[in-house]
Amino acid sequence: MTEAASTSAPRVFLVVVDDSQELRVALRYACRRARRTGGRVALLYVIDTEDDGGQWMGVKELMREEKRAEAEALLSKLAGEVEQLSGGIPVLYVREGRRRDELLKLIDEDPSISILVLAASTSPDGPGPLISYLASKYAHRLKIPVTIVPGSLSEAQIAALA
Repeated sequence: MTEAASTSAPRVFLVVVDDSQELRVALRYACRRARRTGGRVALLYVIDTEDDGGQWMGVKELMREEKRAEAEALLSKLAGEVEQLSGGIPVLYVREGRRRDELLKLIDEDPSISILVLAASTSPDGPGPLISYLASKYAHRLKIPVTIVPGSLSEAQIAALA
């Protein structure tokens, strides 16, 4: 490790957690890069609150609590995997709102986040809504590099790249 690397803050590789199959690819890639560079992995889970508008207040609050519990359980599980793969404890973020908006807010608020890692969808419909959004007219709002990993990469291919 060079002197510059040892005195500077570690790179933080941010992975957005969702229910896609590509999540595993992005996660493995970020973990391998973090391990190799002495960095850390951060996980962002955004609870979508867009469709909560028409519910009664008590039901809405119960649904919100259930979504948060699900988010925390998933992040806890993934945190164990990240620790095993990267050798470090990940930073965990749970936010509520629109995924793309909360992602950009987090990147603006946390200067320790160095690189956003996303995996492209294997669907013929395109790379996925978040990548499409960020690659469109909103790319100028990003303050960090984005690594887009093909969602179809095998473990061996990830190891060769990272």
